[in-house]
Amino acid sequence: MGQQVGSGSLCFAEAPFILASASVVGKKEGEGPLAEKFDCIGEDDKFGQDTWEAAESTLQKEALTLALGKANKKPEDMRYLFAGDLLGQLIASSFGLKTFQIPLFGIYGACSTCGEALALAAMTVAAGYADYVATVTSSHFASAEKQFRFPLGYANQRPVAATWTVTGGGAYIVASESILAKSSGNDAPLAKIAGITTGKIVDFGVKDSMNMGAAMAPAACELIAQHLEDFERKPEDYDAIVTGDLGLVGQEILIKLLRDKDIDISGVHEDCGIKIFDNEAQGTGSGGSGCGCAAATLSAHYLPKLANGEWSRILFVPTGALLSTVSFNEGESVPGIAHGVVIESCKK
Repeated sequence: MGQQVGSGSLCFAEAPFILASASVVGKKEGEGPLAEKFDCIGEDDKFGQDTWEAAESTLQKEALTLALGKANKKPEDMRYLFAGDLLGQLIASSFGLKTFQIPLFGIYGACSTCGEALALAAMTVAAGYADYVATVTSSHFASAEKQFRFPLGYANQRPVAATWTVTGGGAYIVASESILAKSSGNDAPLAKIAGITTGKIVDFGVKDSMNMGAAMAPAACELIAQHLEDFERKPEDYDAIVTGDLGLVGQEILIKLLRDKDIDISGVHEDCGIKIFDNEAQGTGSGGSGCGCAAATLSAHYLPKLANGEWSRILFVPTGALLSTVSFNEGESVPGIAHGVVIESCKK
């Protein structure tokens, strides 16, 4: 199989490796089902800062510091840094990561940004443009609500279909196969990135900004169908097909849309937004969302399953709703996008 497969995918001849990762979350996430798996849980969602935006920057800084420490690397070992968040002009990333002085590509894929960052990092490393690349992605409930919806003091009623923006983030260190081969076995990777599928913008005309699952599910459907076609695989070739933050509503729509294409993922589908919260007990509606949802859950919950050999392969598909307050207030629909990353165990 060549490196370019199908019409939208890459299969790496020399697979990049995820050398280390770290997850940092807020207080509510730390009270959920994955509490014991996160690397750091904030005592309060301000993370010792005066503003929500500064809190999110601190969250990013902490995640990258932890990931570098786990990899036993310094900022200067990183050739590039791919980072993004939900805020205007990516201010959480720019203010949070400026002290690391790593050459930066600021990226935006809404809640799919973690997948986009990992895909770009993998491409960069696989092409020989870098030995080590870092990625960081975050979101914050309060900063996102402040920007996209209502002031927190408004105390508006949330519909059942709404998702709860995760206060959290994840950082990843991606390394080349050749550099790890020279490390005398000191750098044991968590998993390898075997391939990627890049998503297209999909717009089904959804105009409900409180129902992100409905807006993003069509993009996830098209991405998964394209991926399976490109790689000539079936859903059962994966231990799990993991979407980022569709929530319960989006999951139901995704499974139906794929069944219409004669693809049944119901037996292997999982969603980070469903995993990170106990929706009924924590009052999070349809589930979690935000850039940090997929980033933190992949690091805390899914990568360990691959690292210990419990699972062999997953398709990681974070999803994003491409809206802004400007486009929404002008009556535009909410387009969606998804990015696919094939992550495999190094044990098998």
